[in-house]
Amino acid sequence: MVSFDASESLTPFRQGSGYGAILFDRKHLRKAEPDWFDPEKWGERARPVDSGGRGGAWFVDAPSSQCVLRKYRRGGLAARFSRDRYLWHGSDRTRSFAEFRLTRALLSRGLPVPQPVAASYVREGMFYRAAILVERLVGVRSLGDLMGAEDASVPWEAVGRLIARFHRAGLDHADLNAHNILFDAAGKGWLIDFDRGALRIPATHWREKNLSRLKRSLMKLRGARSEEQVRYDFALLRRAYDAAWSRGY
Repeated sequence: MVSFDASESLTPFRQGSGYGAILFDRKHLRKAEPDWFDPEKWGERARPVDSGGRGGAWFVDAPSSQCVLRKYRRGGLAARFSRDRYLWHGSDRTRSFAEFRLTRALLSRGLPVPQPVAASYVREGMFYRAAILVERLVGVRSLGDLMGAEDASVPWEAVGRLIARFHRAGLDHADLNAHNILFDAAGKGWLIDFDRGALRIPATHWREKNLSRLKRSLMKLRGARSEEQVRYDFALLRRAYDAAWSRGY
């Protein structure tokens, strides 16, 4: 868990039968409102994100900047019981506050991540719902999109070097997949979506787990490519990763 920062600001609020709070950086925002986390309140200024995820993200034109609003959604078996409710363990352990603080920590280390804008939760009894706002990266395409595009080459070596850079900084990305790796037209890369991620002492077991998860994602999104082609592409990525890791950057 990333610790509290003195520049953080916390705004409590009530919503229906529940209560919640908004966490934001007062150096970046003067205030934050509960309505910012409701896509219906944005009206035509909210547009669903149609790439990756579980359908709980929107592009919004916020007062501060163009942003992505993401509501936390469950997947797998847990979604059968509740799609968006989580057991309450305290505000600091909410998914949104944890991701907000982790993203800020990565940004402070000079890593290419989007600027976190604000995070919120609403608690009702033993459960809570959560959402986060981050600045939108304009003019980027995901690795998954690049793989399926006929008009684009995939920068496999750059992907490997990018991941090695984050791993060297200690980021254990809980969901490293082809939708969470972005590149712009100039070849600059970013990682996004740090829900359930953590900063750790670099270790082989979690680094390999991240890379294995990415490889499974590439296989799943391979489209018309053969499994052999995906293995070849991943080998390019892996060689660049290993070279960058051995150099220490």
